[in-house]
Amino acid sequence: MRTLKYAILGLVNRMPMTGYDITGEFNNNHLANFWYAKHSQVYPELGRLADEGLLTCQVVIQGEKMEKKLYTITEAGRQELKEWLLQEDPLGPTPKDVFRLRMYFSDFMSREEMKTHLKNQIKKHMDKRQYLLDIMEHNHQNHVPALGTKEYGDFLVLEGAILRESSYIEWLENAMKREEGCES
Repeated sequence: MRTLKYAILGLVNRMPMTGYDITGEFNNNHLANFWYAKHSQVYPELGRLADEGLLTCQVVIQGEKMEKKLYTITEAGRQELKEWLLQEDPLGPTPKDVFRLRMYFSDFMSREEMKTHLKNQIKKHMDKRQYLLDIMEHNHQNHVPALGTKEYGDFLVLEGAILRESSYIEWLENAMKREEGCES
């Protein structure tokens, strides 16, 4: 399945965008907290979507000479996006996690090496959780946006990311307590 196809259709469904705008959404927006696409992936997909009649492209002049392509979703694109949104998918494979793989082989680490790894991971995940909490505070000021809005979808995904980080931290702290308990 070309999931990038639906991510792009969803973005362009919200408003017409250039390829540059779309790439920016993947790299600099809240979308980057759970989905990522490179510039080299976005532009070929835009071409395919236009060829399939799911997007239209209009060349507009920016400034005096610079041209940019502005993509707009077609009715067929909206219909395909809607069908995809309503699909039920099986649970996907567990995402790869290099740190968990290291923990799987932790029997090859000294107790001190293990503690160092755990401390470093706790710090990284606490920093990431704080970053997400700051975004939540800035964008939603501790209130749940109205159901059916773009802001509500953003809120849901951000809330899930915060809970994911909190759960990971709890797991790491439990492991750290066990390590400290083994020293006595």
